[in-house]
Amino acid sequence: MGHLGAPAGAAWPVSMDKALERLEALRHESTLGGGEARMEAQHARGKLTARERLALLLDPESFVEIDRFVTHRSTEFGLAEQRFLGDGVVTGHGQIHGRLVYVFSQDFTVFGGSLSEAHAEKIVKLQDLAMKVGAPVIGLNDSGGARIQEGVVSLGGYADIFLRNTLASGVIPQISVILGPCAGGAVYSPAITDFVYMVRGTSFMFVTGPNVVKTVTHEDVDMESLGGADIHAGTSGVAHFAHDSEAESLAAVRDLFHFIPQNNTERPPEGPGSEPPTGASGRLLDLIPDNPNRPYDMVDVIRAVVDEGAFYEIHQGFAGNILVGFAHLGGHAIGVVANQPAVLAGVLDIDASDKGARFVRFCDAFNVPLVVFEDVPGFLPGVGQEHGGIIRHGAKLLYAFAEATVPKVTVITRKAYGGAYDVMNSKHIRGDVNLAWPSAEIAVMGPKGAVEILFRKEIAESDDPEKATEDRMREYRETLAHPYVAASRGYLDDVIDPRETRPRLISALDMLANKRDSNPPRKHGNIPL
Repeated sequence: MGHLGAPAGAAWPVSMDKALERLEALRHESTLGGGEARMEAQHARGKLTARERLALLLDPESFVEIDRFVTHRSTEFGLAEQRFLGDGVVTGHGQIHGRLVYVFSQDFTVFGGSLSEAHAEKIVKLQDLAMKVGAPVIGLNDSGGARIQEGVVSLGGYADIFLRNTLASGVIPQISVILGPCAGGAVYSPAITDFVYMVRGTSFMFVTGPNVVKTVTHEDVDMESLGGADIHAGTSGVAHFAHDSEAESLAAVRDLFHFIPQNNTERPPEGPGSEPPTGASGRLLDLIPDNPNRPYDMVDVIRAVVDEGAFYEIHQGFAGNILVGFAHLGGHAIGVVANQPAVLAGVLDIDASDKGARFVRFCDAFNVPLVVFEDVPGFLPGVGQEHGGIIRHGAKLLYAFAEATVPKVTVITRKAYGGAYDVMNSKHIRGDVNLAWPSAEIAVMGPKGAVEILFRKEIAESDDPEKATEDRMREYRETLAHPYVAASRGYLDDVIDPRETRPRLISALDMLANKRDSNPPRKHGNIPL
């Protein structure tokens, strides 16, 4: 296990033949992790080994390993006799779709993937290289946490990693793939990174495990219910993706790289610009129900407009009332933000605001143009939302859109009511091109609520209150709520036939390709976290 000295019975220097023989033996040893028995145990848990994961993630034969001969330095609690080459993490660089990425893959077969001083130094070296070169970092996490035998040294190693996660944020993309346990302080590195992928049944993230929770709060909970993939992808929002297998998760990471750039100075990769499925634009005419209170699926709108109808949705299981994800449009990589009328009528609430704001800021940091599909009746009312800080959380989305300097294009398909109209990339917060379908309703509030305030007395005294309400609602729509009022003020650049949506968006993105915009000089703003 990690005997790096001269071959038995030899002293340095040795002949080249002996040296090469020793090198080959050590290289082979470094690929065995904690040994064949532990590798078999890893497979028995339904998990791949650290190197098998790299083989699935990276282009064939592209991986170049760094620090394969590193071992830990601890002599406490019997560790001196247990040294494994690589010390529980495989680090290096490779390619995805021919583009450079840096990657580390923790090896659970070596001390449970626990983080030691040497283990942390390997990851830190990788992070520093990635920042110098300007290339993404992908972390494949499978670790029992800090190596207890090394005490505060392992905690310092985590902090070294956290610092670099923070300094790299918005400079190079950072992706975390959770492929086993990720507990205690270890969770904060993935939490800082841009996207988190998890696997059902084998991935777990929590600050404190089930045993500690039971001791402190007397709650009985298992690992899956406390911090499994579906919990974090659907309830906490910590994870952006939950997949059924490691292979599926790693393939999804590869797909992400069709849309994101290498760093914050580059543009995202172009797509082929292929048309959506035949007849997609015509179907847009039938997607909006005549009854403004009936839902429809905004995903259908997105797929009818973007290249090949392909939408790489992010955070699909969390805050379903807003949609975020990547696509190509006329070859342009875009970030899509859309209200989802099929869930809670598309209202903005605490979780939707957080989800949208985080995505908008990623796109702005990495030069990805934003396309917004808007159908929003407002912010969700209720004591729970107010006490939970909807004002603070809603302001995050407003702040993110207002701060963003990338090209920003909005299409209002139906409702745009109240403050939510302002928040969803309106012209007033530097929306570059703002369009609306003829079905759009733009107003302070919906017709029913408005007439009940404006004509409350008249309706109450009417012989037929229901008819009086309907008449006033019709008048309200005809005088205030239609899109031509906003267009007459220049708040909309045009009202378009829905079938024109794709060509008009492509035209806007082409026109904005060399957009230059900036914010006032400052250290950083103070987003309402």
